Amino acid sequence: MSTSTLPSAAPGAPRIVAPVLDVVVPVYNEETDLEPCVRRLHEYLTAQFPYRFRITVADNASTDGTAAVARRLAATYPAVESVHLPEKGRGRALKHVWTHSDAAVLAYMDVDLSTDLGALLPLVAPLISGHSDLAIGSRLARGSRVVRGAKREFISRSYNLILRGTLAARFSDAQCGFKAIRGDVAERLLPMVEDTGWFFDTEMLVLAERAGLRIHEVPVDWVDDPDSRVDIVATALADLRGIARLTKALGTGSLPLAALREQLGRNPLPVAGVPAGLAGQLIRFAAVGAASTLAYLALYALLRTGAGAQWANLIALLVTAVANTAVNRRVTFRIQGSDGAWRHHVQGLVVFGIGLGLTSGTLALLQAVATPPTWVELAALIVANLLATAARFLLMRIWVFRAAHRP
Repeated sequence: MSTSTLPSAAPGAPRIVAPVLDVVVPVYNEETDLEPCVRRLHEYLTAQFPYRFRITVADNASTDGTAAVARRLAATYPAVESVHLPEKGRGRALKHVWTHSDAAVLAYMDVDLSTDLGALLPLVAPLISGHSDLAIGSRLARGSRVVRGAKREFISRSYNLILRGTLAARFSDAQCGFKAIRGDVAERLLPMVEDTGWFFDTEMLVLAERAGLRIHEVPVDWVDDPDSRVDIVATALADLRGIARLTKALGTGSLPLAALREQLGRNPLPVAGVPAGLAGQLIRFAAVGAASTLAYLALYALLRTGAGAQWANLIALLVTAVANTAVNRRVTFRIQGSDGAWRHHVQGLVVFGIGLGLTSGTLALLQAVATPPTWVELAALIVANLLATAARFLLMRIWVFRAAHRP
């Protein structure tokens, strides 16, 4: 027997008002700690939280008396509900409850209540106001007060350094069991999150960051639970597999983050004197193009002294084309993160092939007629590069980076 988070009412019954906040407590074999956790949390929210709330106990396949304790608590407190899932996985439990909840803001915390509850209102307030999309408690932020052993401190900091190096994550603490998300954001973001275990949090935050969502961080007071049952080695290996899987997915562009960015992402702040839209893209593209052309000509002139014209042109154009695609991706079309980068560079090489055809064709034509001096070659290449630049902008806008400017 379980209580669903979906609101239900008989015909003619009073309308059930959805809570502003739904706090999920995911548990597995926590029959001893669950009741004092929920009682303390309920007491705090009743006394300190100014909005309607719900506490949902998400029991993911416990084999002890956890489910019975959860049902008893749900029968005792009207604001407490219980959900029983037949399969293990903290991420699976959170995704199930958050997906079916009718609350405006969804949060979760660990059953040991290691994080001081005084940080709960600062955590969810920016989400209630609409200022931010997700919020995390951070044990590594300035102002946090943390009590834990050296081993866990080392593991936590190492993990976050790995995230910064592999996934370019900018949030400071991925593993703190104290997070929240807006309900409308969860509805669109969670279907993309594949992990059902401990990597769920990290995957959700990385995808949110890549989609241009705003993540609010709250420094917390946190005391380590010495009776934690988390298998550190197994969790670390699962996290490394998750990082590898997510890196591959972002690199191949298989995730529809562009669509999510269009729906929920926050646009960059306007810069004075730089127009937006097509005009702004043209200005930025022209600046990047001018720098690329100068770099191309300098590299061509340098290589021309030791190689033939065609080889010098090929190498100079290839090097500057790769750099040009990377800079235009970030500067001209405002694409952040690495999702889709491989696909963009492959398409950029196709565009490079068109430019190579124009410039190589120009050189071939010149050399077929006569043996021109270097300054004539350079002048002809400038004209050919202008034509190639116009074609490059058109192809980048309507093909390579089309999702960046779609209305």
